[in-house]
Amino acid sequence: MKKIFLSENDMPKSWYNIVADLKTAPLPPLHPGTQQPLGPEDLAPLFPMALIEQEMSTEREIAIPEAVQEGLKLWRPSPLIRATALEKALKTPAKIYFKYEGVSPAGSHKPNTAIPQAYYNKQEGVKRLSTETGAGQWGSSLALAGQMFDLEVKVYMVKVSFIQKPYRRSMMKSWGAEIVPSPSTDTEFGRKVLAEDPDNTGSLGIAISEAIEDAVKRDDTKYALGSVLNHVLLHQTVIGLETKKQMEIAGDSPDIIIGCVGGGSNFAGLAFPYLRDKINGADIDFRAIEPTACPTLTRGKFAYDFGDTAQMTPLVTMYTLGHTFMPPGIHAGGLRYHGMAPLISHVVREGLVDAYAYDQVEVFDAAALFARTEGIIPAPESAHAIKAAVNAAVEAREAGEEKVILFNLSGHGHFDMTAYDAYFDGKLQDYRPTDEDLQKGISATEGLPKV
Repeated sequence: MKKIFLSENDMPKSWYNIVADLKTAPLPPLHPGTQQPLGPEDLAPLFPMALIEQEMSTEREIAIPEAVQEGLKLWRPSPLIRATALEKALKTPAKIYFKYEGVSPAGSHKPNTAIPQAYYNKQEGVKRLSTETGAGQWGSSLALAGQMFDLEVKVYMVKVSFIQKPYRRSMMKSWGAEIVPSPSTDTEFGRKVLAEDPDNTGSLGIAISEAIEDAVKRDDTKYALGSVLNHVLLHQTVIGLETKKQMEIAGDSPDIIIGCVGGGSNFAGLAFPYLRDKINGADIDFRAIEPTACPTLTRGKFAYDFGDTAQMTPLVTMYTLGHTFMPPGIHAGGLRYHGMAPLISHVVREGLVDAYAYDQVEVFDAAALFARTEGIIPAPESAHAIKAAVNAAVEAREAGEEKVILFNLSGHGHFDMTAYDAYFDGKLQDYRPTDEDLQKGISATEGLPKV
């Protein structure tokens, strides 16, 4: 069986909240000013109360509203596909499956949370949303969701991606969003950054600061975040919940589960419903894959840190390279973030998930192999998971083991062809920050509350 589909009736009716099953509770987020544990009222200027409740919930299941389910039916359930041609090319006894999230209108997993976020904001009477985007997949998804629920959307797009990915901008405009390159002249913080460095190429940390400033200065606006926060990871669990049903139909159970990580949402979406099984004794190997250019999990520090450069967000515990860290302009723009989702950081620290980092060129080697075998051109972010799956399949071949490998193909690469052109022309470069580079960023956590 090559593709496994579910009917709309098989869509999850509830999201899965891993917090309910963790053996040790994550440390609480802190107010950026008082550095005391955060209360719901502290988040009210940014988010509608329904999302704040989800952010702080310890309930195992949270019902998905019918209006959200209807929105998700545009493309869900997404297919589970067996990569038989890739298996043959690798001469591996392993079975390789991938959950394909590139079938959404925006081309990635991001609408899984954009639609509920837009819905809950609309329910609370919000008129406008501000947000940031790296590669543009989140901005595209929120633009789509804003159109669904008649909300204005303002997107601060990291400048290097704004330049690299013009058709992502076109997609956002098609759905009615306003897009500006970040750092921009539209906010006080953006103007400050540009005054200090007119050639600044931007970062997700800077773009988040601009989007938050936009939201807190307007009564009609709330802020929407595409990854990192608990409620975002919660919404993405539709991926893993569907996959469990599909793997049962396939008659297989995964030995290795893989996803790329920038902020952590697509990995959590696939992994968390299975991670509950590992917490309860199942033997599953979880691999979170990041770029060597932004090695948050593999070389970062577990600490309290800000999610943005201007220090406007709550302080959360995460693996971080420091909120001042400026990652190089690799083409996997969605993985260029200084921190990792607190829940992902927690399960890595607890030893439930292992982290790996790969260079940009070897990731594109794997992407090209996948395109030439399975026919799908993957997003550069998602290609990190492909690289890890290829490595796992080769490990199985060398050990003579019939492993079952499952990874999340979180998006297609149709808007990333300039990156592929650079790869085919031999112009892609690998970036590895020095220890000194990393320490400079990590030093920004000094003086903050200790873990």
